[in-house]
Amino acid sequence: MKSIRISQLLEDQGHDLRLTLMAGAQGLKRTVDSSRIQKPGLALAGFTEHLHPHRVQVFGNTEISYLATLPEDGQHASLAKLFGEEDLACVVVTKALDVPRALVDACEAAGLALMKTPLLSSEFIQRVQSFLEDALTESSSLHGVLMDVFGVGILLLGKSGIGKSEIALDLVMRGHRLVADDIVDVTRRKGAVYGAGNPVIKHHMEIRGLGIINIKDLFGVSAVREQKKIELVIELQEWDPHQEYDRLGVEDKHLQIVGVDIPLSVVPVRPGRNMATIVEVAARNQLLKLQGHHSAREFAERLNRAIAQGAMRRTLGEEVE
Repeated sequence: MKSIRISQLLEDQGHDLRLTLMAGAQGLKRTVDSSRIQKPGLALAGFTEHLHPHRVQVFGNTEISYLATLPEDGQHASLAKLFGEEDLACVVVTKALDVPRALVDACEAAGLALMKTPLLSSEFIQRVQSFLEDALTESSSLHGVLMDVFGVGILLLGKSGIGKSEIALDLVMRGHRLVADDIVDVTRRKGAVYGAGNPVIKHHMEIRGLGIINIKDLFGVSAVREQKKIELVIELQEWDPHQEYDRLGVEDKHLQIVGVDIPLSVVPVRPGRNMATIVEVAARNQLLKLQGHHSAREFAERLNRAIAQGAMRRTLGEEVE
């Protein structure tokens, strides 16, 4: 499971968390592995059964007000029990509330980072969850081309020089959209895989003999898009006359990318095959599958029924004779 250091919360610039370290600097080395946030109101009162480790603990007006109702020794006892139960990630006090001395002492004693933000609890929780979802997302990079064809995200894979970029260029000429060429940055979000172009070479494509071209400048903004959900992988292979290729497509194949199985088609490449047309047909076929229509299986079922009915007629004919 992926995790990040608490120090990255302080370093973030993109989600405007506005955090300031108040105590427990040694706790910045701790890790958080969940995007879920916890408000430990009941845990402060002694009910720690549902206290989860490695989560950010948010102290809002309710928690700080409750501590204020306790005598000083009661505050220390409550916080010592809370911080001693589980290996917590860190503590954040919201709404620029005054931080009780007992909380500072308890975080120092437990080696727990204590931070403060002027944001309301609801706003901070929304922002920090967004930050953690981005930071904890599994990601990787692939060598391939990602296209948006009829709204279907198609990832073209294959060894260098097999013609991925040329196929993509042909698809762009037909009105489809380029997402990434050569390097595809992939991330997993909510059980799906999304691909985007690497920031350095985004919107660019390498065509052997021409060099680097800018698809956005040549064909306009409608010819590119920033990211796309990957719904089909097409692996391009050089045609081998000694290899058996799937001619029916009844059995579905999958390729696992960042832990998610993506439908896979292996397509042989040889001179004379119109690969752009094949990719377009693959996209249309994938749309049909998403709507519950599996052409190959439906054909196989009709064929099996026809064979069974023919066998039955032959059997009945033999009985009559």
